[in-house]
Amino acid sequence: MLTIRRATPEDISAVDALLARSYGPLLRADYPPSTLVLALPRMARAQPALFRFGRYFLAEEGRHLLGSGGWSIEPPGGGATVSGLGHVRHVATDARAARRGVGRAIMGRVLEEAKGAGMERLSCLSTLTAVPFYAALGFREGPRVTLAFGGAPFAAVEMECDL
Repeated sequence: MLTIRRATPEDISAVDALLARSYGPLLRADYPPSTLVLALPRMARAQPALFRFGRYFLAEEGRHLLGSGGWSIEPPGGGATVSGLGHVRHVATDARAARRGVGRAIMGRVLEEAKGAGMERLSCLSTLTAVPFYAALGFREGPRVTLAFGGAPFAAVEMECDL
């Protein structure tokens, strides 16, 4: 049985391990190895600030961590906040549990909590791999952007949904 709970700072190392089990295997189809070898060490690190605000969640089956994700008022990388706009952050599913509803369960909680906190829209920077996942949840595809992780250009897609 899958359960969703709020992450705590004590979960950071478990989330690091989950991100490594997720991003590497799942992104290989859409990104060249030369990009992943530079980007993954930075991407597959939990961001401690996300754990302090109670807006980051874990999906567990028994004692096994299968997914994580959350949202913030602050945009990724810093910058000004916009009233009513939240940002999806660090959503990941263990590659061995992909396509079993784990990501959808995490995002259900994210959408519910963000709306309950007064957000009117959510945005995300999606990997190329995750665009169909977010589209199935009602996110609209925006422009492609290039991020820099570890010096490697990393293609992403801006996406947004109304709550």
